[in-house]
Amino acid sequence: MAETTHADFDALSTGSLRRRITAKAIVYALLTVFALFYLMPIVIILANTLRPLDDIVRTGFIAWPADPSLSHWAEAWSTFCIGGTCEGVSRYFKNSLAMAIPATIISTMLGLINGYILSKWRFRGADLLFGLITLGVFLPPQMTLLPWAWVLGNVGLSNTISGLILVHVVQGVSFTTLFCRNYFLAIPDDLIKAARIDGAGFWRIFRRIVLPLSPPIVIVAVIWQFTGIWNEFLFGTIFTSGDKQPITAAIVAFSGSGTGERHYNVEAAAVIMAALPPLFIYLVGGKYFVRGLTSGAVK
Repeated sequence: MAETTHADFDALSTGSLRRRITAKAIVYALLTVFALFYLMPIVIILANTLRPLDDIVRTGFIAWPADPSLSHWAEAWSTFCIGGTCEGVSRYFKNSLAMAIPATIISTMLGLINGYILSKWRFRGADLLFGLITLGVFLPPQMTLLPWAWVLGNVGLSNTISGLILVHVVQGVSFTTLFCRNYFLAIPDDLIKAARIDGAGFWRIFRRIVLPLSPPIVIVAVIWQFTGIWNEFLFGTIFTSGDKQPITAAIVAFSGSGTGERHYNVEAAAVIMAALPPLFIYLVGGKYFVRGLTSGAVK
């Protein structure tokens, strides 16, 4: 009887193990299929950057390069015609860097200060002010086009990178304030009170206590802001033109060297170049982004 019971137990354990392995295999197979389906457009675009134009025209977009070449990347960067100017995407890429980096830094710093004030230095009307600031999160950007056009025109920043920086800083403060304020609520108030008793002031507490505890939310804000600013299309198209446009606005003006011919391989390379910076940011800081969100950014 004991041997039978032991054999039944072994059979049950073996069957349970097989079911777990089968379930995991099915899950991994489904995830692989979904990943391949999601990545397929990127793979197709990358493949087309390596193919000659006549091969694309003859066989279509979905094909593996028979004779791969990187020459189309060099053309897209330095000699491809966009909007009548044959300088490639390099100028517009630099415009986007000049716009996204300072706008990200400034809006993140303002969000940190606002979140610190609204969470740890509360005053009468703080909740109302917080509500007004975060109203920008839900305000469609199309509603701000006319006011921004008036502001930029009156301060002399129309069709400038500085004007786009101003727009993105103000538009982004709503998000960074929301993230930082909710994150700082988790910092014990007793820690701030103890620092005040020891004689620390507003900025000393901010530098010595709050900022050292803030790396997770700083990473969240930086990734969120940089990606949103870099990929933004509406403001760049409306408020800039010519060689002042960011890369997202410029790549829609491919001119095909003025002949009307579409250089799909070069255009594909330019599109990949435009996508590289936010992709790099996510690859480097993606795990910290998720960690920061789960640490209080979306409370």
